[in-house]
Amino acid sequence: MPNNLDASFYATTPIFYVNDAPHIGHAYTEVAADVLTRWHRQRGEDAFLLTGTDEHGEKILRTAAANKVEPQAWVDKLVHDAWLPLLNTIDIDNQDFIRTTEPRHEKNVQKFLQHLYDKGFIYRGEFVGNYCVGCEEYKTEGDLIDGEGDFAGQAVCAIHSKPVEKLHETNYFFKLSEFQQPLLDFYAANPKFIQPESARNEVVSFVRRGLEDLSISRSKEKFDWGIDIPWDDSHITYVWFDALLNYITAIGYGEDEAAFEKRWPASVQIVGKDILRFHAVIWPAMLMAADLPTPKQVFGHGWLLVGGEKMSKSKLTGIAPHQITDTFGSDAFRYYFMKAIAFGSDGSFSWEDLSARYQSELANGFGNLASRVIAMIHRYFDGTLPASGPDTEAELEIQKIAADAVAAADAAIDDVAIHEAIAQVWTLVDALNGYITVQEPWVLAKDEATRERLATVLYTTAEGLRALSVLLSPVVPKATAKLWSALAAQSLGDLADRPIREAADWGQLPAGAKIAELEPLFPRIEQDAETK
Repeated sequence: MPNNLDASFYATTPIFYVNDAPHIGHAYTEVAADVLTRWHRQRGEDAFLLTGTDEHGEKILRTAAANKVEPQAWVDKLVHDAWLPLLNTIDIDNQDFIRTTEPRHEKNVQKFLQHLYDKGFIYRGEFVGNYCVGCEEYKTEGDLIDGEGDFAGQAVCAIHSKPVEKLHETNYFFKLSEFQQPLLDFYAANPKFIQPESARNEVVSFVRRGLEDLSISRSKEKFDWGIDIPWDDSHITYVWFDALLNYITAIGYGEDEAAFEKRWPASVQIVGKDILRFHAVIWPAMLMAADLPTPKQVFGHGWLLVGGEKMSKSKLTGIAPHQITDTFGSDAFRYYFMKAIAFGSDGSFSWEDLSARYQSELANGFGNLASRVIAMIHRYFDGTLPASGPDTEAELEIQKIAADAVAAADAAIDDVAIHEAIAQVWTLVDALNGYITVQEPWVLAKDEATRERLATVLYTTAEGLRALSVLLSPVVPKATAKLWSALAAQSLGDLADRPIREAADWGQLPAGAKIAELEPLFPRIEQDAETK
């Protein structure tokens, strides 16, 4: 495969807070980052995906105590029983998994803190304010709403609908206020740093209203589950300041300069919009203070909504990914959430929509196309790919649609418009289905005089499927691996070695290649599957 390994692509997901069980909102973020990374790798780039877990903080300590176990044992269990299995459930091909309780993270967080302290960006001061344990976040008055029910008359967190705690502590502070103008100047000079545009506008507006210095420590008199402040071991590091640094500690910051410089800055950091301010305000300010490059882009995607509400375990709207994959499979999960929702916008999930799209787009659209073409090659040419005759306008149109789909989808990926990339690829699926309907190969097969024309039609559709195998492999890796194995593995080698930008270069399948049988890519599912 002609490669472009000098081009490095580094994508990150947020590291997920282990106290909550994984739901499809977490999986949505994972799949998006995975599709982007797989696409760049299929380009021939040195592509690297980081994900992991955030394991410190007061909420973890309280939950571990409630379960009568030590916090380390508690997070170990959650990671191994819930979070690592999630990656297999939705077929994530990550290159690393960082845990904030690992020594490689903890010791280099301390190096970063010491560096900022030595440069004068951290000082000791008094903190008085609101703290949401559920968010592990300091809240302004504007972040609070009036409580209802048991909490009527109290100010509650807008996300968790639970009262905040009033803190009055002596803590260490990061001079975030000094970075208000540098951040605004940076946003202006780098308009693509925060995407989509709605997210950028929200962050810029927030920063323009003014930034306050950030409390980055908690006294061990309050709780002690975290990373020690290196110059004062009576304090531990605020969990968000600790967690954000995973993006650099995982790739060698503080101990392997060559590895770090190879990967950093990140190409894109995918986050949910509810944690956008941490990643688009606090995180770049931390890096500026340390004289390190900022990531190239932070992309804040929308929320998954169920019944009009954001996905949430606490509100009983959480759906475990395996509830979908056990019936529809991981490919359908990946396809549905990447195609049905405009990436960057909120999107509603329903079992009915998932089931309908599975049947119409995957089973009938792509899967049936593959099955029909390969079955006809076996029926009419004994499983040997025939040589194509002269191309007509119909064949040239298919080739043009394929070339246009590659170019448009590739450009959409660069814009992190995953839904648009898949839609562009799907133009080829639709075109091939239409081509077969018009050309009627089953009619051509009845007359020896049209056998060359039949060969041309089946070669064209086989080439189209080859192109689709490459283009869709980042999205539906299991199905495309099966199709590639039947269609091209013997003649063209590994699917992973096929450059995605060359997918529409026509004529790659050699005439005379043996085509294997193909099992259904998306088997029929009972009509009541969505209720299971």
